[in-house]
Amino acid sequence: MKKLMTTLVSAVSLTAILAGCGGSDDDTVTVGVNGSGIPLWEYMSDKAAEEGITLEVQEFSDYVRPNMALADGEIDFNAFQTISYFDNFIEEHNLDLEPIAGTYIAPMGLYSDKYESHEEIPEGATIAVPQEETNQGRALLLLQEAGFIELPEDFDGIGDASAIVDNPHNINIEEVQAAQTPRVIPDVDGSVINNGVAVEAGYIPVNDAIFIEDSDGAAAYVNILAVQSEDTDNETLQRIAELYHEEDTQEFIIDLYENSLLPTFIDDMEELRDY
Repeated sequence: MKKLMTTLVSAVSLTAILAGCGGSDDDTVTVGVNGSGIPLWEYMSDKAAEEGITLEVQEFSDYVRPNMALADGEIDFNAFQTISYFDNFIEEHNLDLEPIAGTYIAPMGLYSDKYESHEEIPEGATIAVPQEETNQGRALLLLQEAGFIELPEDFDGIGDASAIVDNPHNINIEEVQAAQTPRVIPDVDGSVINNGVAVEAGYIPVNDAIFIEDSDGAAAYVNILAVQSEDTDNETLQRIAELYHEEDTQEFIIDLYENSLLPTFIDDMEELRDY
């Protein structure tokens, strides 16, 4: 497995000399990300600095704290989650947060160190999936796409293995925390891993996954920039979203993640929520 990044910096704080269009006061904002997002946000920090915006990067190791930290005002926005995960999370936790932009699609994949193709996985195999409802529902849809299981026609992508209506290959579903899905690979026949988690673990999804979502299958899982609801019109945060949507950022994402992320720049929130 080829390492995509050898070193991840846990925090970045870049102070910029005000650019001519940046006004007289320097704006400082903090974004919450997971480890695989740090190199991208280092790049974004440089772009923001050119306009007098100091962009600090705070790393989180799970999928819960970034939203709670945002709700508590510890960070100004976050960039780590899909719109479907976000909607489910804020409903469960009654948080007053909103998306302001779509960023990319990060296809989920099935990985194994025992088999080179999903078709080689035998009857009665054990496959690990993330235990969180939205991630697990997405993993189940991937396993259905790969031909392992069948789900109800009205399955909404949120749920667990109890939703399976047919399991012709007698696959055993093992739930683990999303961050642990790469670590259990030696102990299972396959593991379904979120794209960012896979990258952090040293995988290149488009090369190393033995089965991966296609762009249509991943359409409901556009990643977003999220803010507190009162900040949806914040000029600094909106400007960061605009900088993110520029062509050079798209090229940087494609190059950095070796085509494993699909830039999906959406600024129409109605379109974003129509998944």
